[in-house]
Amino acid sequence: MWPESASAVGTVPISVVHVDEAFIVIDKPPGLLAVPGRQESDCVWARVACDWPDARIVHRLDQATSGLMLFARGADMQRQLSIAFASQRVQKAYEAVVHGLVDGSDGVIDAPLAADWPNRPRQRIDATGGKPARTSWRVAAREAAANRTRVWLEPTTGRTHQLRVHLASIGHAIVGDTLYGPATSAQEPRLLLHATQLSFAHPVLGAAQQFRSPAPF
Repeated sequence: MWPESASAVGTVPISVVHVDEAFIVIDKPPGLLAVPGRQESDCVWARVACDWPDARIVHRLDQATSGLMLFARGADMQRQLSIAFASQRVQKAYEAVVHGLVDGSDGVIDAPLAADWPNRPRQRIDATGGKPARTSWRVAAREAAANRTRVWLEPTTGRTHQLRVHLASIGHAIVGDTLYGPATSAQEPRLLLHATQLSFAHPVLGAAQQFRSPAPF
């Protein structure tokens, strides 16, 4: 384990959590793209590929989201891990802080999502033309004085902005969400959403793998 990538460039380092012959797990900081953007080449993949040129993208995190991100090593591992994601054999968990005091202790948000084309990159709930999207949530703690709730989230699908849209749709936007939250979100230092856990079977050895990263907020 390394405290940060040896070839990290830019101002924010990435933490390397695990490396073996099949995959790499890193801890992504907020504000860093997962893959190159139209005008920005610095990204997690570019940094990881400096040290491991065979690194391949398996899934992505939003630029504003921090936490665990998985890379495959080589095309065959990418295919196997991508199939595992598509068949929901990879369990993902997130931690977030949302506006308001959430009623109840847990629940499920089942709402199809589609691109909001006139307002890209925003996504929207579309009951007729959207792709299936499902998020389970559980209250971790209520912060009454701040009128906020800390929640655990487990998406069973991986749509763009899924957690952010789903939580906003029930009246509890994630703190710091400048796309789906209140106007005051721009005053927050970051989006309070962190990918805390990845669990899956090793694509070569078959043994259960579980990686954790505590939320830094």
